[in-house]
Amino acid sequence: MAQDTSSSTSTSNRTQQSWRGTTSEDGFDAADGQPEARVGLRYTLSQVRRDPTALLGLAIIGFTTTVAFVAFVDSIVFDVLADVAFFADLGVRQYVLAEAVWYNPVNDPDNAEILLPPVGMTNELYPNQPGTLAHPLGTDHRGRDILARLFYGTRIAMVVGIVSTGIAMVLGTLVGSVAGYYGGRIDDALMRAAEVLFAIPFLVLVIAFMTAFGRNLTFAMVGVGIATIPTFARLIRSRVLSVREEDFVEAARAAGVRDRNIILRHVIPNSFAPVLVQATLQVGINILIIAGLSFLGYGAQPPTPSWGQMLSASRNYMLPNPWFSIWPGIAILVTVVGFNLLGDGLRDALDPRINN
Repeated sequence: MAQDTSSSTSTSNRTQQSWRGTTSEDGFDAADGQPEARVGLRYTLSQVRRDPTALLGLAIIGFTTTVAFVAFVDSIVFDVLADVAFFADLGVRQYVLAEAVWYNPVNDPDNAEILLPPVGMTNELYPNQPGTLAHPLGTDHRGRDILARLFYGTRIAMVVGIVSTGIAMVLGTLVGSVAGYYGGRIDDALMRAAEVLFAIPFLVLVIAFMTAFGRNLTFAMVGVGIATIPTFARLIRSRVLSVREEDFVEAARAAGVRDRNIILRHVIPNSFAPVLVQATLQVGINILIIAGLSFLGYGAQPPTPSWGQMLSASRNYMLPNPWFSIWPGIAILVTVVGFNLLGDGLRDALDPRINN
């Protein structure tokens, strides 16, 4: 009898110890001893924090976002404030920060040498004169500092990537959710319209849109966003088709909840995980697309600094100074890789089939 009591006590102790286990090992919350839910924002963030590739991608995105914000303030905000007499008297003007600590990315610096190589290196134009610290990455064909233009070109890349993806994500999510929830003729009409967009080559569609409305960044973002709507619509529709059959959706219908509220409050939130992952990956893809459009002359127009426009200008100088084209290519590569790494981390954290 005593032996049975001892065995029961031992089993009870083991059970209590298991309930006090750490979250990272056995899925229990160490704070209150309750099982941790493997869903939700808190669990997703905890999984992302444990993923070194996701953290690397997040660090890259954080750095580029900070650079883009500073460039936005100096190039856009200060340009608007310069029209106000009070700020104009204080000396606020476009690129005032760049001129105070560096070089203006638009205007040629005084007495600058064109196609100067990076610091410590030489090229065909300067075989006996290595680059200097005044221009760490060298200068372009107009004598402008390449590092300064890369810095301010980050604003274009981040803004167009995020805004165009946001347009596609919002509209695509609504279209796919409505199509998947109602089905029937509504589904056929919306998805056939999406397939028409898919049938047109992507760049042809965007270039035609910009030719009709204007060659500027605003229409570039809108055009890329519209062309990407079918990607998000088809992705979330496949999830909505299964979610709409769940018991909680049937209960909401039985309770008399309107279809609009069911879609916004129940269907979309429970189908949104793959859309979020795709949006993270799509930002990097759209940055590449906008850079390609700028290379073709359909994005940011000179003298506005942008990575695609820098690549376009460097194609005629690849032999005398190859570094001119290498640096913007590296900037695009690193930024896109950062978003891809974060997207992979989010996919692993949000996929319930992966045993973390």
